Amino acid sequence: MAPVPSHHRPRLGVLLSGTGRTLQNLIDRIVDGRLRASIAGVASDRDDAYGLQRAMEHGLDAQHLREPSEIWSYLQEVDCDLVILAGYLRLLPIIPDFKDRVLNIHPSLLPKHGGKGMHGDRVHASVLAAKETESGCTVHLCNERYDDGRVLLQARVPVLPGDDVKKLAARVFAAECEAYPAAIAMHWQTLHAR
Repeated sequence: MAPVPSHHRPRLGVLLSGTGRTLQNLIDRIVDGRLRASIAGVASDRDDAYGLQRAMEHGLDAQHLREPSEIWSYLQEVDCDLVILAGYLRLLPIIPDFKDRVLNIHPSLLPKHGGKGMHGDRVHASVLAAKETESGCTVHLCNERYDDGRVLLQARVPVLPGDDVKKLAARVFAAECEAYPAAIAMHWQTLHAR
């Protein structure tokens, strides 16, 4: 992939499997000017994902794609600079052109409570079962293993007495809404500083 001028706003390719809450947060941050980026396209491995409908309501190109080869063809076609996993639940083999350009956010302080099958409420239940005093979220680069790539940013939140999965999840998601846009902007600058 050719180097891009540093004034260029990154074109994001967003992958999701569910409701698209994280996509909505990115859209909101772009609209209010806090994230200097654009969304080139959205793809989901599930045709019934509400996130696809959400994308179309915002006039974004949205596709139901299951096979990694289809996904990479699409992401190259829409000319995206960074791939943003937004509640995408499959392991995506990363092609060489996109090394260090695929980001994920995980709802715990990795390496704790990560790995295959650890997503959504399962993560918060695991944090509570382990009697952790804090949780949070981690933005990391993706590699060939679940939740394993280099950490870009972590945001911490306390686990409070009386927390259940729902309360903890809400607090962590509020932290995610700040952390993901910040990490995207920071990583984009780092790529250009090379």
